Amino acid sequence: MEERQRLNRLRWRCTRRAMLEMDLLLGEFLDRVFPTLAPAQADAFVALADMEDLELWPLVNGSRECVDPVQAEVLALLRTVRVK
Repeated sequence: MEERQRLNRLRWRCTRRAMLEMDLLLGEFLDRVFPTLAPAQADAFVALADMEDLELWPLVNGSRECVDPVQAEVLALLRTVRVK
């Protein structure tokens, strides 16, 4: 699959969530931080974006600890994003 098409599919998954907060946060992260991620971090973000909101939200807000170290790095970056 072409890289642009994969990015478009990822954008769809990030901005068509059940929770508006997740739409805004993941969309902003995708625009501002995702292009700067290392390949392993980018893969970790894709895995996080594939999670259901009820699974992902506790990881994002820190009420549940992430066991995957690379995903934990990405979550730390995600927490620094300020939505406009």
